[in-house]
Amino acid sequence: MTDTRVSRADAAHVTMASPIGTIAVSAVPEGLTHVRTGADPVARAWGDAAAMPLLETAVRQLEAYFAGRLTEFDLPLAASGTDFRQRVWAALRRIPYGTTVSYGDIARDIGSPAAVRAVGAANGSNPIAVIVPCHRVIGSDGKLTGYSGGVWRKERLLALERGESGLFAA
Repeated sequence: MTDTRVSRADAAHVTMASPIGTIAVSAVPEGLTHVRTGADPVARAWGDAAAMPLLETAVRQLEAYFAGRLTEFDLPLAASGTDFRQRVWAALRRIPYGTTVSYGDIARDIGSPAAVRAVGAANGSNPIAVIVPCHRVIGSDGKLTGYSGGVWRKERLLALERGESGLFAA
């Protein structure tokens, strides 16, 4: 297995308030490396200013998403992960806004129908929450399964995508 690595020496980081709590966004000049929910709300920005324009764009797109005005992100990504994880994360990005799929659906999509558990593990290790929409993956029985940021966040993200934006009113 190959593990794609991105240098952290030139990484930058910002936090933003959102309807699902503070979100931390990290990037290198090549793309986003992390979007984490439940981040420390007092964290400060750090790193190379060269990555900041990308971070500003990411924050604007996330704000538009939470406001119900954006259904598809257009941001370069540079997350580290094995070839298998990269394939799963790419499949997650193909899940249309407002829809859900099962782990088995993703396994079939990437050409590894027997790898349902490995898909679940890759989904759970997704470092770019919301933008790589791992929240759109549910159990084959239609039930919500784990979400690294908490199932309540997954429920709220899915509600937003169903048009229940009243949940996100300030």
